[in-house]
Amino acid sequence: MAKTPTAKLTEPNPADGEKKTEEVEAEKTVIEVPVLSTEDEILNNISLIGRAVSSIEPRFTIRVLRTLTTLRKKLTREIVKSVLDQAFPKGSKTGQIFIASDIFSSLPSSKSTSSEEEMEIDPTPAKAEESNTTPPTTKKKFTPPIDGSTGDLLPEAVMYIRLLIILLNLDAGRIKEAGDFALETTEIISSLNRRTMDQIAAKIWFYLARSYELQGRLAELQPSFLAVRQTAALRKDETLEVTVINLLLRSYLAAQQYDQADKLIAKTVFLGAANQAQTVRWLFYAGRLRAIQLNYSQARSFLQTAIRRAPKDEVAPGFVQMIHKYFIIVVLLTGVIPDRAMFRKPVLKQALLPYFQIVQAVRVGDVTAFQQAFQTHEAVFLADSTHFLILRLRHFVIKAALRTITLAYSRISLADVCIKLHLDSEEDTEYIVAKAIKDGVIDATIDHQGGWMQSKVAVDVYETDIPAMQFNKRVNYCTQVYNESVRAMRYPANAHRKELDTAADARERDREIAQLIQGNENDSEDMDDMGGL
Repeated sequence: MAKTPTAKLTEPNPADGEKKTEEVEAEKTVIEVPVLSTEDEILNNISLIGRAVSSIEPRFTIRVLRTLTTLRKKLTREIVKSVLDQAFPKGSKTGQIFIASDIFSSLPSSKSTSSEEEMEIDPTPAKAEESNTTPPTTKKKFTPPIDGSTGDLLPEAVMYIRLLIILLNLDAGRIKEAGDFALETTEIISSLNRRTMDQIAAKIWFYLARSYELQGRLAELQPSFLAVRQTAALRKDETLEVTVINLLLRSYLAAQQYDQADKLIAKTVFLGAANQAQTVRWLFYAGRLRAIQLNYSQARSFLQTAIRRAPKDEVAPGFVQMIHKYFIIVVLLTGVIPDRAMFRKPVLKQALLPYFQIVQAVRVGDVTAFQQAFQTHEAVFLADSTHFLILRLRHFVIKAALRTITLAYSRISLADVCIKLHLDSEEDTEYIVAKAIKDGVIDATIDHQGGWMQSKVAVDVYETDIPAMQFNKRVNYCTQVYNESVRAMRYPANAHRKELDTAADARERDREIAQLIQGNENDSEDMDDMGGL
């Protein structure tokens, strides 16, 4: 009988058991980060503003303003009411005025409560036992930063709360009320004249301009922008200065005041290191202005730099889409077809669909497709303010179509060209064809009496003198570069003396070798004489 294999019984190692228990205990004792509610986050920001004022460190205020994007989505009237009750000290008249004011009391109350936040904070039944084992986290008591001179909340914290109320009114659709309240806030900031309030003041001016723009009254703020810019430049307030410069440029472009915008850019030294977001905006506005002024190469450079320095697509999708729209039109106006991969990005795919049809029509030279795409999406182009730039592309489509016609026909009548290009008359067609011949777009001639266009037969370029001329030109260029490089070389001083010294040493060595050879010959003659004896 065959023996069945028996398994060996290994004794458990006590060290392995200790390791396993340590790993289990480590998994149980997970450090739970407390999730701050919206009220606590705002109160924490107010504390940071007080710390920024006491230490004169603007980085704390900048950290607070970075949270506006996420905090704005969670703001409600009830949350701001709770913040007002906790932020202001007891008996504060400023807090009572805020609560009783129309700008706050007339806000619609939100139907959604903070149950979602409570659901995120409450532990699940599976983790209830684990939460019981950990010690409860004690909530840090909030102490409002008090101004020593007035005994009330710091003016910087009050301006921050005013900024939150402005955002709350903008999101609620109360644009006029938000604009009036923001204008009142800017007047208070000017009267206080505190340098620790500069970053918050720049944000309030930005949302003041936004509220007036939504009302179609942005041009009314131009005198105020000019005065604030001058004051900010004298006080070295770079953040407010670059913000107001961009608001001025936006106002000039919206009102089609291109001369004022050009003078502003020419006479302004933009401080790009002050704010990255404002720098991207300035590049975008400068690119738009240069495109309007027919300076397409500089416009393309500005817009391309703005695309590289723009925020991520998920952070500001609308702004990124607008930059790409202008960039595509400017690239087409420079005579280049944009890369197809640009239209495949998820954020840009749907927004750039009308512009993709324009690009296809320009690439092929199809005038009919261009007119159809332009008429179909004319409302989109008007909303994007690219309507007049796209109209300039019609000449490029006609040039591409003419180039295709000259390749397909050796001779064609101007009437047929007029029909193919959908032009108004044969006279316009004749002028357009003559202009294309003069610019070198096509190689053809026009018979005015016969009314037709004759394409020139393509001649083999190697049968002409052009290749030899080009070859001689390149050889002369290379020779010129070589001669200039030789003339530009620098030689060490008194280098010829070293060469003379080495030559003298060489002659001395040659003389010694000759003497040595001569001595060896004399020795050999002596040996012969000795051998003869």
